[in-house]
Amino acid sequence: MTIVVGTAGHIDHGKTTLLRALTGIDADRLPEERRRGMTIEVGYAHLVLPGGMPLDFVDVPGHDALVGNMLVGAGEIDAALLVVAADDGPRAQTLEHLELLDALGIHAGLAVVTKADLVDEARLSAVCAAVGTLLGGTLLAGVPVLAVSAEAGTGLAALRDELAALAARLAAAPPRAGGPTRLAIDRVFSIRGRGTIATGSLRGDGVAAGDELRLEPGGRTLRVREVQVHGAAIDGSAGPGRTGLNLAAVEAGALARGQVLTAGPGVEVSDRLLVSLRRPTTLGGTHASGGSHASAEAHASGGAASKRVWPPADGTPGRLHLGTAQVGVRIGRSGREAADLGDGRVTALLRLDAPVAVIVGDPFVLRRPSPGLVLAGGLVLDAIPPRGPARRRVTAERLADLDAAVAARDPEHALAALVDLHGVLPRERVEALAAILPGAAARRGATAHVAPDVTIGLDAMALAAVAAHHAAVPLSVGLADAELRRALATEVRRRSDAEARVTAAVAGDVLDRLAAGVRLVREGDRWHDPDRAAGLPPDLLAAMDRLEAALSVPAPPALAAVALAVGCPPDGLRALEAAGRIVRIEADLAWAAPAYQRLAALALSMARQGRLSPAAFRDATGTSRRFVLAILEDLDRRGILQRTPDGHVPGPRAPVSSSAATEGHP
Repeated sequence: MTIVVGTAGHIDHGKTTLLRALTGIDADRLPEERRRGMTIEVGYAHLVLPGGMPLDFVDVPGHDALVGNMLVGAGEIDAALLVVAADDGPRAQTLEHLELLDALGIHAGLAVVTKADLVDEARLSAVCAAVGTLLGGTLLAGVPVLAVSAEAGTGLAALRDELAALAARLAAAPPRAGGPTRLAIDRVFSIRGRGTIATGSLRGDGVAAGDELRLEPGGRTLRVREVQVHGAAIDGSAGPGRTGLNLAAVEAGALARGQVLTAGPGVEVSDRLLVSLRRPTTLGGTHASGGSHASAEAHASGGAASKRVWPPADGTPGRLHLGTAQVGVRIGRSGREAADLGDGRVTALLRLDAPVAVIVGDPFVLRRPSPGLVLAGGLVLDAIPPRGPARRRVTAERLADLDAAVAARDPEHALAALVDLHGVLPRERVEALAAILPGAAARRGATAHVAPDVTIGLDAMALAAVAAHHAAVPLSVGLADAELRRALATEVRRRSDAEARVTAAVAGDVLDRLAAGVRLVREGDRWHDPDRAAGLPPDLLAAMDRLEAALSVPAPPALAAVALAVGCPPDGLRALEAAGRIVRIEADLAWAAPAYQRLAALALSMARQGRLSPAAFRDATGTSRRFVLAILEDLDRRGILQRTPDGHVPGPRAPVSSSAATEGHP
């Protein structure tokens, strides 16, 4: 495991010089940086501590115009190294960088007062005290403050000791970012003869040469040709830390900073994020900065901060900094997603100008670029927030429950809270959550997880539908399976944003559960109340049997007349039709179901052999034109046959087997 430490601080306070003294590596890699003596792009260095623990350093720009570049580095760090020059004291970017680190939730680090050889002891003590006071208003409160001279070498040994202690603490703590293998790209370049290299801070599981990674956004699969750590190719798998990946068969122009290379589920792509927002720390004008010019800068920073509106108004534009991605955003605070979490934090719906690759629990910063102002820090609560009918489930209570679970990285609680928010959560999303928060596993074989209240409502709806059918058709065997499943699927869509495949599966789960508990009984393709299992009166059943037998011929008698002749009342006729034992295609024309199926199968078989005419079908069945035309029109209407000028041919809904010609007959 490698700890990633990011520098922070004002321009020309000695961040790059300090790293060069610690590591022997010049993080200013660009010619313009060396010519101008300032960091423009994010730079990198590394140090192996006594005992073998590696530290990776991310050196960020300190100029106020380059805060966006600073956040590229800060978005993927484990700890911060705040640098303040002894001769200047805290300055404008010291304050802004600290606000940004606080917004990202960085709570581990060190503070270094550099250029200690340029001031006397009194000044050095005053600046160290001012830095400690400044840190007291942030998550870095209480971290060690050390005085160092990178040029003279004084204080470097103590700094290395403190870095070793920091690394040991972080290695023993739960990882800030677990989950699937992912590398947020911060640099892309080509090397002649080697191909395309993408670098970033690797998180989650390891990656090795030969592995295939998915590029998000985009979904393109890329193969890792070689893995590099600290500029050298390695055998085996690279663990978390600064990593370079040599990627096969891709041009450097196809990759960009902000994209993510990942494997397996967990990383999702979205342009709508449900988030919690935390009020930014305001540091301007709260400390002694050690100089009138610095005091003026601090006061200016405080003046900008004083213009912040909390919580941000609905529609507030800004810039989202998430990992290495930067994208324009509007903050939504007018709908159900806008809740007060009760501790100064709020929830919001972020609408992004472009999709980003994200996982639940990702920290981020919202910033207004000009004039520079931190709007909020926060956490991603849901990468794919509810849409449509499911938004009715979004309540302040559910949002608070989800926020508590995500912030605590409680897998079972987070899964339950997301299911409760959506009503129905497909297995794929559950697997994504399980990859981020191990322990939130999907149930074996389950297509989706369903909220308890939705489960209760669906069960009640199915029971009520069957009871209503019994009340409307007292002599019916039961409600048709297809009809009940359609009604349940419609109810699932009304209560959630699940897609058709999932709604059908959930409907099936409801019926399986009710059948297992003997709350409903299925006979054939009908569902009935278990209390009706005794069946219909014997004399009525006998009359129904007689009517069915009378209709089991190719040319059945008129339905009303034969029903009267065999003594079958209208209730018995409705029960036969509801049970699918007879097929009525006209008001006074019906066949027993087996007889109709044989005739329909014959018609389809003849149509497959050549264009079928009514006369040929009449001759084959030994019936009259009346019966033949009625059957052919019924099959045409259902798409099993299709009428042409030269005769009937198989229709678009013709089954593979002619014996199945009447499957799904209404």
